[in-house]
Amino acid sequence: QINFVACQLFALLAAFWFRIYLSPSHASSAVRHAFATLFGIYFAVFCFGWYSIHLFVLVMLNYGIMNLASIPNIHRYSFVVAMGYLTLCHISRIYIFHYGILTTDFSGPLMIITQKITTLACQLHDGIGRQAEELTAEQNRLAVKSRPSLLEYLSYLLNFMSIIAGPCSNYKDYIAFIEGRHVHMKLLEVNWKQKGYDRLPDPSPTGAVMYKLCITLVSLILFLTLTKNFPMAYIIDNEFLDKTPFLSRLGYLYVVTQAAKPKYYFAWTLADAVNNAAGYGFSGVDERGTFRWDLLSNLNIWNIETATSFKMYIENWNIQTAAWLKRVCYDRAPWYPTALTFILSALWHGIYPGYYFTFLTGILITLAARAIRNNCRHYFLSPVPLKIAYDVVTWAVTQLAVCYTVAPFVMLAVEPTIKFYKSVYFHMHILSILVLLLLPIRPQTHSVRRAQNQAMMNSIKSK
Repeated sequence: QINFVACQLFALLAAFWFRIYLSPSHASSAVRHAFATLFGIYFAVFCFGWYSIHLFVLVMLNYGIMNLASIPNIHRYSFVVAMGYLTLCHISRIYIFHYGILTTDFSGPLMIITQKITTLACQLHDGIGRQAEELTAEQNRLAVKSRPSLLEYLSYLLNFMSIIAGPCSNYKDYIAFIEGRHVHMKLLEVNWKQKGYDRLPDPSPTGAVMYKLCITLVSLILFLTLTKNFPMAYIIDNEFLDKTPFLSRLGYLYVVTQAAKPKYYFAWTLADAVNNAAGYGFSGVDERGTFRWDLLSNLNIWNIETATSFKMYIENWNIQTAAWLKRVCYDRAPWYPTALTFILSALWHGIYPGYYFTFLTGILITLAARAIRNNCRHYFLSPVPLKIAYDVVTWAVTQLAVCYTVAPFVMLAVEPTIKFYKSVYFHMHILSILVLLLLPIRPQTHSVRRAQNQAMMNSIKSK
């Protein structure tokens, strides 16, 4: 963990240097690719020692697949090999090498590389193996039209900005950043002459980086003070269960879940700051004219803490992983896209039983929440006091539902998970099943989603 923090802080300094002294105006794309790759490899070896060879083996295996496999199958082969290798490493790390569950290990970077490999394979398949009319607007925008060179491939997968903690980004966005087109492309989406500019502005990421570093510092302080004082294991302590009423147990569950969040806030926000410091992550200009540096942000803390629906919570937590799941699974699944997406998410995270309890429970609660929202929400949109009351109730239910769902993710094993669910009477499972029985929803079929995507493409073309 010390190596992890040291690498990320050094990466932050290297990122500032990279943006200033190896900017596209001072260095060629090849030099920028080479520097980002070599530093990334160094960080991986420094942090994980000889275990980092797993990262390089997977990268080279899939480089061979990318160049030798047929385009119609490139995304399938890449997916099977990457996810298969990741799963084998999850198994060996736990059952062969007996790593402690809190030890920083090579599986984190391997998970990010798996995301990037499968993302690139799918986007390459879209760009070369499919017709434009078969793609959604997003797939068409991100489609890769030619196989990358070895240097571009290694830079995308192993660059120092994301090798340790991610996040996963799209290949075309990364290449545009290296070539110096990243910010320019986003700025061209705005009519600057109407705003009184005679030339394009030059957005600086410094303010965004400083803001994110402040969040990182606060998260670190909260982690050091709260997380250890409110362990998740206490919610299944026999004395606690015997003496604490049901509602109080739910309240404490919310507290310990809140205490578990700062380490994620710390790691993801610091990773975002590193990318921004290098000049990567510009996402455009908002309606107030403010420059936004959230293209690679992995969370929106305000939206997480104020979420009034399970969907809203998920969309703002681990954002880039959710985007990856959508692009490689949900948008391509021929049937049951929600269930398959949750299962893939569990498999990607690892093989601890707690992960599967969490994601299978998440499927059930997501479907139930969707049914309630579709059938009931429109009755509570007015008057304003009724809408406020509805938002308060849905916020409380959402937060408790999330706590109920993620508890096994933290506890990991079967026995504590079953003990926890028994202690709260499986209430969310039972309520979700009752909702689905009383308010059934029809799953959206692949053909319907394809028709909607085609309609979106036609609308864009007409504009």
